Amino acid sequence: MGILIGISFPYDKTLNQEKGFSVLKGQDVFIIARNLEEEKLIKNHWFFEMAVLLKNGFAKLQAGDYWLSQTMTPLEIASKIIDGDVAKEILIIPEGWNIGSIDHYLKTKGFVKDNEFLQASNRDYSAEFSFLKDKPENLNLEGYLFPDTYYLRIRDNPETLVRKMLDNFDKKLAPELKLEIDNQGKTVFEIVNMASLLEEEVKTIEDKKIVSGILWKRIKIDMYLNVDATIAYDDTKIDSPYNTYKYKGLPPGPISNPGLDSILAAIYPTESPNLYYLSTPEGKTIFSKTLQDHIIAIEEYLK
Repeated sequence: MGILIGISFPYDKTLNQEKGFSVLKGQDVFIIARNLEEEKLIKNHWFFEMAVLLKNGFAKLQAGDYWLSQTMTPLEIASKIIDGDVAKEILIIPEGWNIGSIDHYLKTKGFVKDNEFLQASNRDYSAEFSFLKDKPENLNLEGYLFPDTYYLRIRDNPETLVRKMLDNFDKKLAPELKLEIDNQGKTVFEIVNMASLLEEEVKTIEDKKIVSGILWKRIKIDMYLNVDATIAYDDTKIDSPYNTYKYKGLPPGPISNPGLDSILAAIYPTESPNLYYLSTPEGKTIFSKTLQDHIIAIEEYLK
């Protein structure tokens, strides 16, 4: 009767602060029980051992990091470890965020300290990910950190997240897409660079494809890209290669981390007779064939 009471009552009902607890690969129920007792998560190692026995879980205990508290009963702790309910940090990285925005977000979540993610994004991962081979060595990973929802364990670090994001990018950029890029005589870096502009400039996949066609056409005819988003990205150094009103071609590197729609639009542009476009405050894209029509559109929609 005493054992049954012991496995059903917590160490302390008042201390609800969670703490990380690690179960290492190869640890048996007795080692785990002793560690739980030392961490003051259970009052006696016998209680955890009996809880695992009652759940027939001796061979089911799973290694990993767990969030546990002293308000949990030994039975609840046993269930958590048997089920492999490991601690995870949920990180949601939206499309179009640049590395600085991601770093700030991670700091607010308490996942990194100052500049840790920035430093991790400056390291060379080209030996692990072949799609980085054509990225200039002087640039960080801007553009390649695929926006998505990520689940991280307690002990994961900024480099873990960077590798997860790069691995995600590699999976999204399927072999047929890489083949198409190669067939076009372009590089992954050029596609990511263009996709980052599309991500910032227009909203829908249809508009992104048309704008992609316009921007590739401008490059082909040696025309300035005139993309406003590149100035916003580098507004402290307006007289720089990022100013596409002053320097022709793509900027030195991506200005954000684009989603899949923008990458697909960069690979598969829609051909059109248009050479100009503008985005209204409502997010609608207005296309024009001539500069004169473009000026008229500016007067109508932006003034």
